[in-house]
Amino acid sequence: MIKALFFDIDGTLVSFHTHRIPRSTVESLEKAKKKGLKIFISTGRPLTYINNLDDIKSLIDGYITTNGAYILVGDKVIACHTIPKEDVCAMMKFSDERKFPCILVGESAALVYNTTREIEEFFHRLLDLNNISGNISLSALLQQRIIQMTPIITAEEEAEIMPCLPSCESSRWYPAFADVTAKGVDKGKGVKSVAKYCGFSISEVMAFGDGGNDTNMLKVAGIGVAMGNAGNSLKKVADYVTTSVDDDGIKRALEYFHVI
Repeated sequence: MIKALFFDIDGTLVSFHTHRIPRSTVESLEKAKKKGLKIFISTGRPLTYINNLDDIKSLIDGYITTNGAYILVGDKVIACHTIPKEDVCAMMKFSDERKFPCILVGESAALVYNTTREIEEFFHRLLDLNNISGNISLSALLQQRIIQMTPIITAEEEAEIMPCLPSCESSRWYPAFADVTAKGVDKGKGVKSVAKYCGFSISEVMAFGDGGNDTNMLKVAGIGVAMGNAGNSLKKVADYVTTSVDDDGIKRALEYFHVI
């Protein structure tokens, strides 16, 4: 029996085209909640960038954010995996030398290091984010523990840079950038942490995703569902491939497995 549902946000819960959660998804999650299921978010976004879940906010029991680096159940932080300062400094040095922007994410704020107007506009178009650099200074942000770095670099540049960050690993869910977290951090481990904390089995988890950073989450879940708009590599590891986020994909999968 499925007791908990885990959802990626962008391309899974939320459409890239409308920047909204489809009505069929909202209604399906309301039905699941009434049946007693727990509902969790599992996203690459930091908490400060989650701006598109108002329609289901009252249904959410917890958040796996920044690809598993920062996890909350209710109001309690159950995990915070920090990137060592030397790796943060190394990434900032690469950003300066190679002139690429990089999102630095602290525990409660984020900014774009070496930002440009084009990058600000890009994230507004892609994720409907305004003022992605926030209102925090670099010096103030660096007083916080850094939990994720998102350099806007190619896969080739990523392959060159990552060996110089020995305490980190990277993943991608969009071609234009990589998410860098502390080594050993991913959504799959995040799901396991939440399951252990809440007292249900990983076999009682159903997880939904569409990007490369969802791979381990779908692998560990009792039922891993890839959206129809997912890439082929994710579909290959999924237990089930549903339709796209814009074609009632979540509703169809929940009905297929008789969760609702």
